[in-house]
Amino acid sequence: MLDTSARLLRLLSLLQTPRVWPGSELAERLGVSGRTVRNDIDRLRELGYPVDATRGAAGGYRLGAGAAMPPLLLDDEEAVAVTIALRTAAQGAVPGTEETSLQALAKLEQVLPSRLRRRVRALQAFTMAVPADRPAPTVSADTLTTLVSACRDRERLRFDYLDHAGSSTRRVVEPYRAVNWGQRWYLVAWDVEREDWRTFRIDRIQPRTPTGPRFTPREPPGGDLTAYVSLRVSSAAWRHHARVTVHAPAPAVIEQINPAVGTVEALDADTCVLTTGADTLQTLAAYLGMLDFDFDVTEPVELVDHLRRLADRYSRSTPPTRCDEKTPSGPSEPASTRSATAEPDDPNETSHS
Repeated sequence: MLDTSARLLRLLSLLQTPRVWPGSELAERLGVSGRTVRNDIDRLRELGYPVDATRGAAGGYRLGAGAAMPPLLLDDEEAVAVTIALRTAAQGAVPGTEETSLQALAKLEQVLPSRLRRRVRALQAFTMAVPADRPAPTVSADTLTTLVSACRDRERLRFDYLDHAGSSTRRVVEPYRAVNWGQRWYLVAWDVEREDWRTFRIDRIQPRTPTGPRFTPREPPGGDLTAYVSLRVSSAAWRHHARVTVHAPAPAVIEQINPAVGTVEALDADTCVLTTGADTLQTLAAYLGMLDFDFDVTEPVELVDHLRRLADRYSRSTPPTRCDEKTPSGPSEPASTRSATAEPDDPNETSHS
């Protein structure tokens, strides 16, 4: 059992979690009786910490708002996790916050106990990050804060936006989420004038103030905004697009297709349509071959011609076999090996179709 001082600090640490704690759960966590928990709550109140209590089946304790708030209390694993997060941010995960992340990291390391400081320094000394292939676009922390604040408050947002060609347009949107993918940040929003969903690169946004008025939230596209962004950003970067009829049940094809690289729509119990694309016809043909299902391609014409040339080439490269010989076969590589994390070169603003 913890002594009184250590128990009070542990109780404060639990109450800092934004939830209601039943007295029985606190007693179990601390290894004491319910009466001891009530006495400890009274001690915290005497020390100036505002602890609210509610009665009933869903009742319990929670830390209330007030001027006298406790210091930040972290257990060992939480302290290490926060340190790693700050170190990652200091390496440019969010451009523009490197200096403040280093300052916060220095303050945190200063108050860590020696056993944790040793673990943290080992992580810093013996872990490395591979530099990005190209510099990340700079996203202003102020811009990111403005956008997520508008998302939180459900306020319309006005901003100037630079498209892929460098032309500037004025937009009025209902912002929903800021999504991070790779080294880029995207804003998913409902474009008021175009009456459609749009995905905007945040490094191309220049917010205008004030925000407002408030809006009534809509149902997000597809229900999964991360999948929506990954698909829209990927498809915007594709040079070649294709709709392929696959002779297999949709669930079987979906198992092999990441949402970032294609969508699958069932036609009936045994066939489906795969909408996908790639930068080159060669890559697209290779991906289709990895499905290991029969399929029909009618468009684009360039892809059909390329598949015919491949079929002829494969036929010429395979010597004829005798009837009594069996052609060896091996397991095919699933299409799920196709990378969905490769960042598009320069995706433009995309629309929902």
